[in-house]
Amino acid sequence: MAKKRRPPNIKGEPRTFDPNFKGPVVNRSCTDVLCFIIFILFIIGYIILGLIAWVNGDPRRVAYPTDSQGHFCGQKGTPNENKSILFYFNLFSCTSPSVMVNLQCPTTQICVSKCPEKFLTYLETQLLYKKDKNSWTYYSQFCKTPIPKSDRTLSQILMDDNCPAAIFPSKPFLQRCFPDFSTKNGTLTVGNKTMFEDGKGKTRNAGELRAAANHINKILDAKSLGMKLFEDYATTWYWILMGLIIAMLLSWIFLILLRFTAGFLFWVFMSGVIGVIGYGIWHCYKEYNNLRGQENSHLTIYDIGIQTDISMYLQLRQTWLAFMIILCILEALVILMLIFLRNRIRISIALLKEGSKAIRYVPTTLIYPVLTFIFLSICICYWAVIAVYLATSGVPIYKIIAPAGQCEHENKTCDPEIFNTTEISKACPGAQCIFAFYGGKSVYHQNIPTLQTFNLFVFLWLINFVFALGQCTLAGAFASYYWALEKPEDIPPYPLFTAFGRAIRYHTGSLAFGSLILALIQMFRIVLEYLDKRLKESQNNISKFLQCCLKCCFWCLEKAVKFLNRNAYVMIAIYGKNFCRSAKDAFNLLIRNVLKVAVMDKVTDFVLILGKILVTGCIGVLAFLLFTERLPILIEGPSLNYYWVPLLTVVIGSYLIAHGFFSVYAMCIDTLFICFCEDLERNDGSTEKPYFITPTLHGILNKKQLVPQKQKE
Repeated sequence: MAKKRRPPNIKGEPRTFDPNFKGPVVNRSCTDVLCFIIFILFIIGYIILGLIAWVNGDPRRVAYPTDSQGHFCGQKGTPNENKSILFYFNLFSCTSPSVMVNLQCPTTQICVSKCPEKFLTYLETQLLYKKDKNSWTYYSQFCKTPIPKSDRTLSQILMDDNCPAAIFPSKPFLQRCFPDFSTKNGTLTVGNKTMFEDGKGKTRNAGELRAAANHINKILDAKSLGMKLFEDYATTWYWILMGLIIAMLLSWIFLILLRFTAGFLFWVFMSGVIGVIGYGIWHCYKEYNNLRGQENSHLTIYDIGIQTDISMYLQLRQTWLAFMIILCILEALVILMLIFLRNRIRISIALLKEGSKAIRYVPTTLIYPVLTFIFLSICICYWAVIAVYLATSGVPIYKIIAPAGQCEHENKTCDPEIFNTTEISKACPGAQCIFAFYGGKSVYHQNIPTLQTFNLFVFLWLINFVFALGQCTLAGAFASYYWALEKPEDIPPYPLFTAFGRAIRYHTGSLAFGSLILALIQMFRIVLEYLDKRLKESQNNISKFLQCCLKCCFWCLEKAVKFLNRNAYVMIAIYGKNFCRSAKDAFNLLIRNVLKVAVMDKVTDFVLILGKILVTGCIGVLAFLLFTERLPILIEGPSLNYYWVPLLTVVIGSYLIAHGFFSVYAMCIDTLFICFCEDLERNDGSTEKPYFITPTLHGILNKKQLVPQKQKE
């Protein structure tokens, strides 16, 4: 009879003892070569895209404003070299500042050397011309071409569109002339006037001009705010730098001291949780008891129905009884969890302490976040530069824009040189041939949106690859620590650099594979967000619900893939297998130790969050006392416009530094945990199969007697 085949174990087969296994495999080969080739081809394509964008793009189009003819204002070597500010002929044609900033205002725009400083209309210059020619000289600098004297009628000037009908006091901001708004005795004014002539026979007020240029006053206020912020940064930069250095030292000290304080911090926190829930139970009972005998307190939630006033529910005894029952159940669950999972919690705490020791023995790992930061900065800068060059590729495109918006030729392309001689200008009075954007009809110009999408996708791929490289490198270094029987004597020299070299030389394809999966998920999430913004108004409730479900599903998928990838990189660093095999082995190992995984994950998250709060809080409190000048006895703080500016900078910077240090620690714990689970499956603690874990962890496991090891505690 043929033997029955055993069905495959869904959790995979546990590891068996291998006398030759001494940690990360040295003799390994390249993995996922196909993905490596694809990754390299994408990088080459990315470089070629950068070269093409560099040849065709012109970032000056972002740095300099552009007039109606498509000429740059303030560009050196051009007639507009000394005219760096953009001036709008008829500001009343503009509806909002965003229209002006995007150069889409349906009025003539020219480059000028300075903004108008007074009220003046074309008709006034004609009246004053014989007595005072200086007024015309001043006014003519805001015309498209020099006019020797004001002998033309207003209708001729407006028809030729050579000069504005009127000018108003303005201030330059974002290299554009914006009205000089101010408030006098609670009344909005422009150049200290509330009423003025618009040059076309109408009397206007400051409110109308502000309505035409909406929010400009806020933008001008932002300029003043920006100057004050710059002053604060200039005054406090060395204090900020000092605070960030202290945050780095505190993070390092916290990681080192975790060897002694991890258990204390966890049990103090859990005691606090139990105490807070217990107080909540007592408070609910007190409120329940106090409402006894009060009018309507005996009613049920069903009796009063749905109410917008939440306080009505708090006047019912049933509400407080429900709260008390929920809190009692929660308290019981927490206590039961601590009782039944106490051994696993002790193992997790012991691993946290072991992680602190590992970082002490491999201190170079704390420098690695700096390398990650450099790689990320290069990727972000390259992506941003390509995006700008692509956005500024092409030749100037001009479109017809009518103030009334009732021209049949509106939004059609035009030639500003001959526009006034065409039939369109006669058919649509007041229409302008205005510069719109940069584009073209070539294959390159028509596919710029596609190239921008490619730019974004490769950027996401590279960012995820940088993170994957860091995780695999750190995993290799910490695995070398764990699998050293006698620590630190058996730890190989330069474990971090060795692990980095192995990851780059053999496993670039595997890391690219894992990061590609994440990049595709993130790209799909970005597409969903884009479609949501574009189709927000036209969506019905069903499509909104489906889109919300898709967003939620892909968010969960991204988190799950990140978790699986992280553990797969640990297996790659140890065994040198391809990505799929490593991900499968990591998944099976975690499934076989699912309870340990859950406890370890939560305990680690708690300690890391507590560490970040502790470091950030300490630095934040010190910065607050310093910048608010509340430490005059110890040190005199700087005088600031807004103390919260350097304070927020220090707090955010301290958090990011702590996050960088603790991300190394989190990777250390994950690696040690994977190695720990592998160690338990491979060995049994006997003389022939000794554990690589420390005696402390072995004592917690209560297994066979550990063979004496000369490990330094």
